Amino acid sequence: DTPYFFPHRVYPLSDLHLCAPHLSVSTAPPPSYTLLQTVSGLYDYYHYLTDGFDDCGWGCAYRSLQTIFSWYVLQGYVKGRDTPPSHLEVQEILVHLGDKPSTFAHSREWIGSVEIGLVLEDMLSVKYKIIPLNSADELLDTARQLLYHFEKFGTPVMIGGGQLAHTILGVAYDESMGTCQFLILDPHYKGPDELKAVLKGGGCAWRGIK
Repeated sequence: DTPYFFPHRVYPLSDLHLCAPHLSVSTAPPPSYTLLQTVSGLYDYYHYLTDGFDDCGWGCAYRSLQTIFSWYVLQGYVKGRDTPPSHLEVQEILVHLGDKPSTFAHSREWIGSVEIGLVLEDMLSVKYKIIPLNSADELLDTARQLLYHFEKFGTPVMIGGGQLAHTILGVAYDESMGTCQFLILDPHYKGPDELKAVLKGGGCAWRGIK
């Protein structure tokens, strides 16, 4: 279960996409949030308009999938390819799996957490877990599960679906108050792949539950 690093596969992804912007987030949860875990290792930040592809309004979950896939690449889990699947490739995989009709390919239809899990399972042979949530209060209840996930596995986590997908990179929990904050990587960001712009524009930040 331990990832292996392949020196011959090292290449400068940071020259193509912004790598691990969370490492530069200066605002941290208050000291009372004594339980804190974040993503382990590196990943590339995929968001609206990345690589010049306009997916504004429908592609946020695809971008979350690409970010998660890049984590597996950079940790040395992936052999034979250096880039995440394109939107079209994701759609074609879901059609091939029988999850979507043939008309889904080349469309601008949303995907959600289930579709992301299916694609990761098909391409990387990894198991995924879906936690259904109906409200923000239920998200609070998952804090300990996410703490365990980041401590044991360290992968980014996708939350939501359709227009409201985000990527969770960490969680902080205040046991005394029963509150938590999440380190969010926002796929809806539309600005340049520059660290200062991303941090100023809220592309990566700690956020509480509203």
